[in-house]
Amino acid sequence: MDTERGPLPGGTTRHGDELAQHLREGRLDAARHAVGEMLEAEALDEALAELARLSTTGPDALELFIETLDGSGVVRRFAGAALLDPVAVEDVAQDSLISIAQSISGYDGRARVTTWVHSIVRRRVADHLRRQRETVELQEADRPSVRMSSLIAERVTVHQLLAQLPDLYRVPVELRDLEQLPYREIAERLHRSEGTVKSQISRGRAMLAGRLEAGSPTAGER
Repeated sequence: MDTERGPLPGGTTRHGDELAQHLREGRLDAARHAVGEMLEAEALDEALAELARLSTTGPDALELFIETLDGSGVVRRFAGAALLDPVAVEDVAQDSLISIAQSISGYDGRARVTTWVHSIVRRRVADHLRRQRETVELQEADRPSVRMSSLIAERVTVHQLLAQLPDLYRVPVELRDLEQLPYREIAERLHRSEGTVKSQISRGRAMLAGRLEAGSPTAGER
C-alpha cells in the first residue's frame, strides 16, 4: 500500500533516539547495529516498541521491525504453542509476519508489541485451522472451492514477489520456506555460516513482507 510517509519522530529512550536518527539518515546498517545493542542488553520489548512506533514512517523501519521480530522467534513460539505440525507452525508464522507488516499502522502502543503480535498470530492460527477443515470438506465433496482459488492466487503473488528479491536473500528464503531445508543444510549448500544464513533469511522475509504490504488493499488487520 502506497502511503505518504511523514518525518521520523525521535525515540522514547536513548537507544530509541539513536535508532530514529539512523533511520532518519537512511543508515539501515547502523540502525540494525543499534537494535543489536538493545537485544544484547536483553531489551527486546524496548526494541520492538521503538521499531513498531517508527514502522509507519518508512520502508527501512518496517523492514527492520519485521526482521527483528522474525529473528527473535517470538512469532514461531506463539504459533508453536497452538500447533503441533512444524510445517504448519512455519506457514502460520510467515502468514502472521505478513499480516503484521500489513497492519502495523493499526498498532496504537497501548499494549506491549508482543501482546499485539500474539493477537494476530491467534487469528492466523484460527485461519489455518479453518482452512484445514475446508480442505477436508473439499476432499469429501470433491468439488471446486472459491477459497482454494483465492489461496492459490495469494501464493502466486508471494512467489512473484519472492522472485524479485536479490539472490543473496531470495535463495536462502526459497531453500528454507519452500523446500523446508534445515538451516545447517542451507548453510552447507551456500557455503555460508549458519548465522549468516539465518540473518539473510530474516532480512529476505522482511523485504518480502514489506513488498506485500506495499500492495495491500487496506492498512487494517485482516
